[in-house]
Amino acid sequence: MCCKGFLKIMMFIFNGGIFAAGAAILGVGVWVKVDSGSLMGLLEHLEDDPSGLSQLLNISYLLIAVGGVLLVIGFLGCCGAIRESRCMLLTFFSIVLIIFLVEVAGAVVLLVFQGLADELFKSLGKEVRKSIKKEYGKNEAMTSLWNATMEEFKCCGYMNYTDFEGSPYVTDHGGKYPTTCCNSTITEVKGTCSADAAERSMVDGCLDKLMDLIVDNAVIIAAVALGIAALEIAAMVVSMVLYKDIGNKA
Repeated sequence: MCCKGFLKIMMFIFNGGIFAAGAAILGVGVWVKVDSGSLMGLLEHLEDDPSGLSQLLNISYLLIAVGGVLLVIGFLGCCGAIRESRCMLLTFFSIVLIIFLVEVAGAVVLLVFQGLADELFKSLGKEVRKSIKKEYGKNEAMTSLWNATMEEFKCCGYMNYTDFEGSPYVTDHGGKYPTTCCNSTITEVKGTCSADAAERSMVDGCLDKLMDLIVDNAVIIAAVALGIAALEIAAMVVSMVLYKDIGNKA
């Protein structure tokens, strides 16, 4: 009896962690989907979508799906332990095992193709720069998206300030560039950014900033992934022990 009570408590702990992780992933997926100021939103304005772009833009749906599945798993585990339902526990074990195997396969793929994301973003450069030169300063929605992205990441253009050369914005503003392309200490007149000032400022492009953000958070992402995997393994072990214990007393 004491052992069964301990197993139930462990199931609550493990599945509580899985449920919380699912809620967090679901929240991130929803945030990515509704965040119109993100760099992902800018990519939707490209005329010629490079291969793989549609999958990249659908990352929010993947996060929402994963988060939703984890929520269901957490519910099944807790409910199965409370009701001592062997069916629920077996279903819980089967789903977690499948997800764990998929995660392992995904980790192997990421290790093998770890440079894929960087190459994909760089391959987009030509189309993104073409879009900037044609639409920035003329298309209000696209211009607002770029302004929000550059303000958030403290960057200039996709690669650098030269992305804006020949754009409607530069033409309409007498050769001036977006203010985010210049350091305030270099500009001679506040609120303006000349070609010379932009060249001397050498503000990083948004691609470099995005790659830096991913690299800086790689350890956190890996730690979260390992934590979820550990919870899944522990939950599977406990669920099977509880499943066997319930069966013996049936």
